[in-house]
Amino acid sequence: QVKLVESGGGLVQAGGSLRLSCVVSGRTLSTYPMGWFRQAPGKEREFVAAISWNGGTTDYADSLKGRITISRDNAKSTVYLQMNSLKPEDTAVYYCAARLYSDPKSAESYYNWGQGTQVTVSS
Repeated sequence: QVKLVESGGGLVQAGGSLRLSCVVSGRTLSTYPMGWFRQAPGKEREFVAAISWNGGTTDYADSLKGRITISRDNAKSTVYLQMNSLKPEDTAVYYCAARLYSDPKSAESYYNWGQGTQVTVSS
């Protein structure tokens, strides 16, 4: 059983930065491509970023390109999401997940999710 635990969320002013972390336990992180999604109140869960098992390939939501960077450290069993120039519309719960199927941008490709970490951006 893979367990994912996100951290690093919090309250930040617009224009600020946060780095989210996702620690994976239960199985070797390097086995899985990983992704980050977010869900704002009253909205569907949406794709944020994805990374291949070795970090060689990354994908980003078009609306977030240039402001976010996904990375991973398999030795530390951790996936990161660096977010810069944050906007109030980035307010959401951010989730990491382990990917099982081929489409990195579809939530249905992911089979194991963390509990999420809240990011709140004030204007």
